[in-house]
Amino acid sequence: MVLEQLISPKNAEKKPFEVFFIGFFYASVAMFLSLWIFRDQTSLVMVFLTVMASLPLVYDLIKYEEKKDLVISREYSILKEHGKALSVFMFLFLGAVVAYSLWYIFLPESIIGSVFNTQISTIKNINSNIFGRIITSGTISSASLFGKILANNLKVLLFSIFFSFFFGAGAIFILIWNASVISTAIGNFFRTNIVRYAESIGFVKTAGYFHIFSLGLLRYFIHGLPEILGYFVGGLAGGIISIAVTRHEIGTKQFKKILLDSVDLIIIAVGLLFVAALLEVYVTPIFF
Repeated sequence: MVLEQLISPKNAEKKPFEVFFIGFFYASVAMFLSLWIFRDQTSLVMVFLTVMASLPLVYDLIKYEEKKDLVISREYSILKEHGKALSVFMFLFLGAVVAYSLWYIFLPESIIGSVFNTQISTIKNINSNIFGRIITSGTISSASLFGKILANNLKVLLFSIFFSFFFGAGAIFILIWNASVISTAIGNFFRTNIVRYAESIGFVKTAGYFHIFSLGLLRYFIHGLPEILGYFVGGLAGGIISIAVTRHEIGTKQFKKILLDSVDLIIIAVGLLFVAALLEVYVTPIFF
């Protein structure tokens, strides 16, 4: 594939920030192609096209990380090396988030409904479920909300692990989908607040745009970054196991070593999701 030539796993780990622009480019091109060719299904097709464009890099990166497990002996050093791959994943994700968010903000209102239709419906369903429980029960304790959010996050983590195990780099679909949903929430937050800003002082101060966009990013990234990082860690673990199964016999010394490393990654992923749920319930509401 031509896309495989854009950047190698080794270069991506050396310069992960460059992957941000690749993610931005993939998401933007995928959105316009979907809008042009599959207008009625743009919201889903753009996610699939972004995933297809990202797959070569993600899969090669997972294979690269699996090789490190066989070369490096100390577990701490292996996990430190995996951190380089995770930074690449995060920059790819952030590039997609910023691209989708900006297009949500600047596209005409008439087009937004087509481009982000499924994402908007998903956000409405999430909000109605949360507020529905509050209305039904009269109130919902922070501890109960924390438990529900953590349970949902762990469910997505399992999907990330299984998708990567069965499809090699399958978790990238869940993560790009989450990127599109988060971007829709950020874009909606921006559009809602820019109206209030315009009513108070007009559009003369351009800095106001960036201020509100930053608030939108901050609102969802306070808990969103550790949450997404947890999914990436789980996806990396599932992908490494998947490649190990095809390369080594189950029960061999090499396979056991890789399996131990993957278990460590899954434990780290659970810890990150625990922290993310705490931030979402107890920290984000303080500021927003």
